[in-house]
Amino acid sequence: MKKRLLSLLLCTAMVATALVGCGGGSKETKAAETKAEETKAGETTVAAEDVTIKVAAIETAYGSEMWQKVCEAFTEQTGIKVELTTDKKLEDVIGPSMQGGDYPDVIHLATGREAALTEQFIKGNLIADITDVLSMQIPGEEAIVSDKIAGGFTETALTNPYGDGKTYLAPMFYSPCGLFYNAGLLKEKNWEVPTTWDEMWELGDKALEEGIYLFTYPTTGYFDAFFYALMYSAGGPEFFDKATKYEEGIWDTEEAKTCFDIVAKLAKYTNPITPAQANDEDFTQNQQLVLDNKAIFMPNGTWIVGEMAEAPRAEGFEWGMTALPAVAEGGDQYSYTWFEQAWIPSGAANVDAAKQFIAFLYSDTACEIFAEAGAIQPVLGIADKLEGDNVMFYSIYDNGAKAAMGNFAAFEAIPGVEVRTAFFDPVNSLVSGEMTEEQWIEGVKAASDQMRANLK
Repeated sequence: MKKRLLSLLLCTAMVATALVGCGGGSKETKAAETKAEETKAGETTVAAEDVTIKVAAIETAYGSEMWQKVCEAFTEQTGIKVELTTDKKLEDVIGPSMQGGDYPDVIHLATGREAALTEQFIKGNLIADITDVLSMQIPGEEAIVSDKIAGGFTETALTNPYGDGKTYLAPMFYSPCGLFYNAGLLKEKNWEVPTTWDEMWELGDKALEEGIYLFTYPTTGYFDAFFYALMYSAGGPEFFDKATKYEEGIWDTEEAKTCFDIVAKLAKYTNPITPAQANDEDFTQNQQLVLDNKAIFMPNGTWIVGEMAEAPRAEGFEWGMTALPAVAEGGDQYSYTWFEQAWIPSGAANVDAAKQFIAFLYSDTACEIFAEAGAIQPVLGIADKLEGDNVMFYSIYDNGAKAAMGNFAAFEAIPGVEVRTAFFDPVNSLVSGEMTEEQWIEGVKAASDQMRANLK
């Protein structure tokens, strides 16, 4: 699953850890800084074959076998051994030891997850600078890392969270995100894929007459990519940049009102069972609504195919994917490019070897292993090697959609305040009728004021 399997207790603990780290008084933070400085100073000159790095990777729909294969290939190429940990609830597994000062050397864990562990490390300045990795030669190849990574992926707040021109998180498996649907159903009903939101509402009314809801979503966390693309559609890159930096008054603009109005109206077209199932345990039941023709569209990413591979489906089911509809006739349609991240805790014991491992993740060998499992690295020319549904998914930008990329700017830890809880979680209450659009907007404004006041 894309991001979602976390414990509230761990989240709270990590927030506390990050806050302590920001204060600079924690023994763990000082130990982390000491380890990082020792590595930078070159005080460790252990032979590669005597080094063992710890790699922790979230297990998603892609499985864990690909990570084992990549680790073995890395060891074969460099002599550096790897102690691998993968788990669907990775935060629960590595959290306790990290609170005790024992950090993995490399962590593959994306931002945007419910526990926000990666965000807490960002806010606590506990992630190592890996800018130099971009100029490193990939182990076993002549190319350097920056020659392999596709343009734009290392020029976003998802990799450069502090806006200081440095890279802290390495871009990993990417996925065009959009609205996924049963193309077979639309063919059967002779319904067109909407290209504007007015057409979307017309389809919603038409479908409802046949007992089919227009929309569902796995969990509210999936509204991140949806809302980012919507902001681009409503106001273009300039509005997106201002909004994601919490500019004062931005949520009172016409562009913002357009975004809020669309989400609020979409809530009325959402299958009403969705909120009850929009959690880490039942999210696939909401995805199943699309496979059973009980809802037409859902926001998702390309991993959905593997995630629901064994699920039953309506006769004639066929995956379809579209960018978000344009706000007005002739306007731009956007598909958000979501990608995962790998990073090195500043307290890692083997920073230099960890950087070699991250560089190896962009090797032809690693990319082929990942691709076999359906995990696509953001490297140049990768789309030419794809097959099946991925050809359709990854060609969305060749078919008229524009790419949206980026996220909300990082801010100092604020107890109880996160982007997801302020912007996206309220959608459940919009669908159930427990919250009005106005209440949602007021909550966004209040949280945004705090985020702006605490920008990093």
